[in-house]
Amino acid sequence: MSGLAIVGGGPAGLAAARAYREAGGDGPVTMLTADAEAPYVRPLLSKELLRGETDDAALEDDAWFADNGVELRLQAEVEALEPEARRLRLAGGETLAFEASVLATGSDPLRLPVPGAEDPGILNLRSLHDARVLRSRAEQGRSAAVIGSGFIGCEAAASLAMRGLRVTLVSDEHVVHAARLGEEAGRRITGWLAELGVSLRLGAPVESVGAGTVRVPGAPPVEADLVLFAVGVRPRAELAEAGGLEIRDGRIVTDERMRTSAPGIYAAGDVALARNAAAGRHLPVEHWGEALNQGEAAGANAAGGDAAWSAAPGFWSTIGTRALKHVAWGDGFDEARMVDHAGGAFTVWYGAGGTTVGVLAHERDEDYERGRELIEQGEPLP
Repeated sequence: MSGLAIVGGGPAGLAAARAYREAGGDGPVTMLTADAEAPYVRPLLSKELLRGETDDAALEDDAWFADNGVELRLQAEVEALEPEARRLRLAGGETLAFEASVLATGSDPLRLPVPGAEDPGILNLRSLHDARVLRSRAEQGRSAAVIGSGFIGCEAAASLAMRGLRVTLVSDEHVVHAARLGEEAGRRITGWLAELGVSLRLGAPVESVGAGTVRVPGAPPVEADLVLFAVGVRPRAELAEAGGLEIRDGRIVTDERMRTSAPGIYAAGDVALARNAAAGRHLPVEHWGEALNQGEAAGANAAGGDAAWSAAPGFWSTIGTRALKHVAWGDGFDEARMVDHAGGAFTVWYGAGGTTVGVLAHERDEDYERGRELIEQGEPLP
């Protein structure tokens, strides 16, 4: 047995490879990804790349992999994990032995369980291939329906509207982002979408869909040249579950050092249910930045280090030209305090039992940075 085997080609997997080398890991590193593309910057897919402002989404160029001794294997299907033997079995029968492995398998986009949802003409936005198909369809079409009012849904709706399409956002939420960010913040985001010309069909579940039609109860159908699902993701934990690793709520359970229940095997990114050292509890996180942070800890520890995931999870979202910065434990709040600032800037402070558990900032970087400190230190709500 030797070296590090990374299953997954997203940010967590690449961060693990980088950190392994930086921590002195000198064994062979193999990165296996089912994707046909080298690791790329997924946040661009719903924004600059969709709008046609860039085609370059690569996280690293080919030279980086060669210079760091990382073998990148594209379209590599891993069929089985054998923890006791420390071995992976690939499609076609090949096996790969390892000293340590990082499972960074990510997640798959969901489709609603309604009639018509499996129509291949309905799009998802998860991979670079998905983004290119969506952009091509947007170049040919004049209207779009986006189902889902989470961050991907709002970002994609804004980008499509900026391309000149007539866009309708459909969601069962009565206020965009209300459950995640509170109603006041949701109303601000709703206003941003309306300014871009996005029509909103809120407060009713989708009954059925087709490649050009979305039906909701009590209203005329939404007709569109393209339909996009943006209704969440499901972690890809099947490989770990079949290998006997501890799974909870569909994710691979790890400690704060990203160690799973099997010796020598780590998990990071969307698929991990990791214990956050500062929070003192396990947190499910689907943020790009935390995939990097968790992957870095996993890779360093695979090389014999002692790194822990302890940062409060945070991310940025850009809706049109407006940026939101958010950091929070992510497992709920009972109070949201909106503070307005000059020029349309605002901050929302989130509390649970009087303790600061989150902050959302628009054009208030100082509050974003201060909020992270308050959250991680368990300080009272300001």
